Formats: sequence, C-alpha cells, structure tokens
Amino acid sequence: MSENRETAIRQMKEISARLLQASRAYYQDDREIMSNFEYDRLYDRLLSLEKETGVVLAGSPSQKVGYEVLDELPKERHESPMLSLDKTKEVEALQEWLGNQKGLLSWKMDGLTIVLTYEGGQLAKAVTRGNGEIGEVITNNAKAFANLPLRIAYQGQLILRGEAVIRYSEFHRINQGIEDVEARYKNPRNLCSGSVRQLNNQITAERNVNFQAFFLVKADGVDFQNSRKEQLLWLRQQGFDVVDFQEVVRETLPGAVNAFAEAIGDYDIPSDGLVLLMDDIAYGESLGRTAKFPRNSIAFKWADERKETFLREIEWSASRTGLINPVAIFDPVELEGTTVSRASVHNLSIMEALELGEGDAITVYKANMIIPQIAENLTRSGKVQVPDHCPVCGGATEIRQMNDVRSLYCTNPDCQAKRLKSFALLASRDALNIEGLSEATLEKFIAAGFIHEYADIFHLERHREAIVDMEGFGQKSYDNLTEAVEAASHTTLPRVVYGLGITGIGQANAKMLCRAFQSDFAAMRRAGKEELTEVDGIGEVLADGWIAYFSQEKNNRQVDGLLAELDIRREEESQEEAVFAGMTFVITGSVEHFANRKALQAVIESRGGKATGSVTAKTTYLINNDTASNSSKNKKAKELGIPILSEQDFLKLLEEGQNAD
Repeated sequence: MSENRETAIRQMKEISARLLQASRAYYQDDREIMSNFEYDRLYDRLLSLEKETGVVLAGSPSQKVGYEVLDELPKERHESPMLSLDKTKEVEALQEWLGNQKGLLSWKMDGLTIVLTYEGGQLAKAVTRGNGEIGEVITNNAKAFANLPLRIAYQGQLILRGEAVIRYSEFHRINQGIEDVEARYKNPRNLCSGSVRQLNNQITAERNVNFQAFFLVKADGVDFQNSRKEQLLWLRQQGFDVVDFQEVVRETLPGAVNAFAEAIGDYDIPSDGLVLLMDDIAYGESLGRTAKFPRNSIAFKWADERKETFLREIEWSASRTGLINPVAIFDPVELEGTTVSRASVHNLSIMEALELGEGDAITVYKANMIIPQIAENLTRSGKVQVPDHCPVCGGATEIRQMNDVRSLYCTNPDCQAKRLKSFALLASRDALNIEGLSEATLEKFIAAGFIHEYADIFHLERHREAIVDMEGFGQKSYDNLTEAVEAASHTTLPRVVYGLGITGIGQANAKMLCRAFQSDFAAMRRAGKEELTEVDGIGEVLADGWIAYFSQEKNNRQVDGLLAELDIRREEESQEEAVFAGMTFVITGSVEHFANRKALQAVIESRGGKATGSVTAKTTYLINNDTASNSSKNKKAKELGIPILSEQDFLKLLEEGQNAD
C-alpha cells in the first residue's frame, strides 16, 4: 500500500469521526457543533477519498442515514428504508440528471420527516424517520398537529411521507413569549424536533406543528395515471397540505430554481434547498436505488454566495447563564442583498477549529440564505486569545466541556450580566410587572450598588437622594417608580415563580405548578422529581432544572428575601370560579367584549379551565367570533365535532355555569 493511499485512508477515518460526531449532536441532541458549510465540505471530501481509494470504512457517514433514535418513545422498523437524497449545488447537474423526463421541483423542508399510515380513513400510525431503518412512534403527537386530517375519505391503506415543521412566524411568536433570551429556541428545526417528540402531546399542540406531505408511498386501487403530480393533487383532495412544487422540464428548470430562490426570503416554512422528483412513477422506480440514495429524486443545495473579508476582532458576549459566546466582527460585505459585518461563532470548539485571529482573511456566507456564518479562514493565524476575565464584570472565566463542545463561562455569581437579566425578568410584565424598572434603569441601579438581591428592589427609599439626582431621573420619576414597586408587591404566586427565571419554567408551566401544588410554595420548593413530573407539562428536564435551582443555598436565601417583601394573593376558590374545571378552550380570531385574547384566557383560567393554542381531540370548545369561517381551526373543530362559540356564546356559557351553582 502506497504512502499516499495510507494518508488518504487516515484522512477518511479522521473525517468520518468528525462527521459522525456532528451528526450525533445534530440528530440526537439538537446541537450544532459544525456549520452546514463545513459539514458539506468534509462530506464531499470523504466521498472523493472513497472513490479514489475504492475503500469504504465500516460506519462511514456515506453508508449511514441519519443517527440513532432516542429511547423515550416506542421504536418501530420501517417497512422500507427511508433513504436520504443525493445532492448537488449545480443547476446544470440537475438538468443532466432530469434529462428528457418531466419532474416536480419543490422545497426541501427543514423539519422532521414523518411517515403516516391511515387505515379505513383513520390515522392509525405516525413514525419519525429516525435513522432511516427504525423510527419513533409519535402517533399521539401527530394527532395534535395543527393541520393534519384525522379522518380522510379514502378507506384503503394509505402510507405517505411528509415533513413536520414549525413556521418562522410561529417560531418567532413562541420566542417572543420567552423573556429570557438565553432560554429561547435557536432555530425552528430544533423547536420542531423537540415538539414532535414530546411525551405529552399537549405541548405539541400548543406549538402549532404543521405537516407538509411530499411523497405518497401506497394507496391501492387509485389510478394516478403514472404521475407523482397526480398523487400530490390527490393528497390535497384528501385534506393534506402538500409541499409547494412546480412542474419542470430540462429547459424550464433554471427559471424554476430562480423563482424558488427569489421566494425564499418571504417563505414562512424553514427550507434548506430544493428537491427534484421524477414525475413518471414507473420510470423513477425502475432506476432503483443505491445503498444510500433513491435514484428517482435528488436534492439541490443552494450555492451560497460567499464573500472574502477580514476579521477585525472577536467580541465576547456574556449572558444571564454565565455563558460567554464569541462573535466575529469583520469588514462589512454585501450578502444576499443585505450588508453584514458580524456572525456568531457559537462556541470555543468552532472558533478553535477555524483557527481565527484578528486580521485573518475569511470567507463568509448566509446559511440557507439567511444566517451569516464564517465559511473558511484562509490565513488561519489562530491568534485569538480566550479572555481570562469576563468582559462585563471582570470576574474570572473558565472553559467547560459538555459532551464534545467547549464553551467559556464567567465564574462570578455576581456578574452584572447575570444579575441584570435576572432582575429584568423579575420586573417584566408577565412577572411582577414593575412599570419603569427597565433594563437601562436596572443597569444604573446595579452599577451604583443599589440592588444586590431581589429584595433590594423594594427598598429603593434607602437611595432616594442618589436616585433623584441621577441623570434622567427626578423626584417625579422616583415617586412613580416607588409607587410601581409598591403595586408590584401585591401579586400572585405564578407571577413570582415565572419571575425567578428557573430554566424552562415559563408562564404556563408556572401556572400548572401552582395549581398542582395548590399554591403551596414550600411543597413546590422541596418537591422531588417524581412529584414534579406528575404535573402536566413538566418533564424530566424541567424537573431537573427546578431541583437544581433550589439545591443552591444562595437561591433559596434570595427567594426567601423576596417572599418576605411580597403580599401574595391566593385567588379564592369557589364553585363559581370552577365552572370550567376540566374544560380546554382554544381562542382564535379577534375579540370584541374582552380587551384582548389574553384577557379572555385569564377569565377561563380563573374559572378552572385551560386555554391552549391548537384544536385537538381534547379541546372542549373553540372560541371564534367568526363561527362560520373556513379557518384551519374551525375546520379542525368541525372535523372533531367540537362546538365553536362566539364571545356571546361563551358569556352565556359562563352565566349558565354560575347560575347552575
């Protein structure tokens, strides 16, 4: 064996190990330790080496599809393997592949692939793609998808494939409801993956997961005229949302690709490319498949626009959790129609792999034409110094390794970045709602030493003269603020629990905890994992976070100090208030009687009911003033036989319930 060949095989082993590590993080842990650009570059290099050497190593990523599934859900083997697609970034290669055939060009959606089976017109089974051979059974969760028909007209066995996705608009809505920036979801795919694979399908329902069909596997007895297009049109007739597609031939293919490229900026469904599928079913099937790819379809990855620029500095961004992320600042360049000058490097592992240094020549691009990323470092000076001290508080930093990712943390428990975000959450609208105590004001108070603990917020009178003399303040501003603090001291337990900023505990979970423990905070604080996970919406991860928070003496001391300053009102329980006990409502459309939908939700919850975001089989009533509309929620409610109420109907229901008591 020649030295060159040995070198090539050694490179193959190294590349395989890196790709498998990245796949494990992406598919199993929903973490990204390598950019898409770098993954594709290494993968293409591996294929080239395998072709050059004629050797394919056991466990090579070129021979595997996806990654192993987790054990939280039942697993099931697919009747036929779900292969990934061969890919290209060249339109000419797409044309050559299509030849004289007719094809269907559609979005390559970035979500979670699902196989659905219908029997006798009813949804019988839903299984994730998993590793291509074995997937996870998520039937109950699929029944909570926002747009999936539970019953269809076709009575035979129907098997189809599609993508579970969370739209960008929904992703942004969910993130905007999370005050803690560090707790927000990184991208729609991660949010979708976690939502689809929940053990509690109520969470799936609340996140408005959508299903987009893209391939029909089986529907005996239906004449599709040997056309994939006819299959997709037929699926639409059965009530499925079908991926947007265009019919193309060799000559029209470039124009169609351009049309998709122009549309991606406004497309609400996450996409990372296109798919070209042979329309002729028999011809496509006759092409067969390789060990990894079917030959009747191919993926098109966007040829990212790359620009060369120079790295000027690494900015270190501290957060409430203590994590300090590197951010690349570079000379501005035009990419995909906008000017960019900064890109997150995510963590130390990626920064070190790129060997970044100030003054380095780098190439940058927008991942999926949206998110600025560094593609390559052309000079690789490796001169960036990891700071020994936090850029915010000057406290010592330390590098921590979790699994295969190295990250930088501030070790100072009193770091202003941590404290500022914590106090801001406590003062926010959905927590104590202290009007006038903005982040900017908190930053001044913390820097001046007025606020160290939560309880200090309620003793600003100790610093009256200093506050009145502060720039931007005065006696009136001081009086308004102290009045707001006094008003905020009269509050409810769910607001307090949410305001503590315990990882993953949002408004809904805070309410569920308080309700389950009958507002006994002492019992909640000392609850074990088993008790916590019995609460609707609280899984093991949230339970672990809760227990970890109250295992720290400093947290308990600060919470005790806060509680001593508060007058926590417990809503009186009465027969009148419990008229909606056990009922689940969904509110949609505009409201007229109530100030907004949140006000209506508050009335429902105060009477013992629950308000969720999506219509499911567990929904008791849908509230929509336009009861006759053809909205997706109305359609779902009618399909499931769920009554649709106007506001007037709801008020009548409330009155009847109160009178009955």
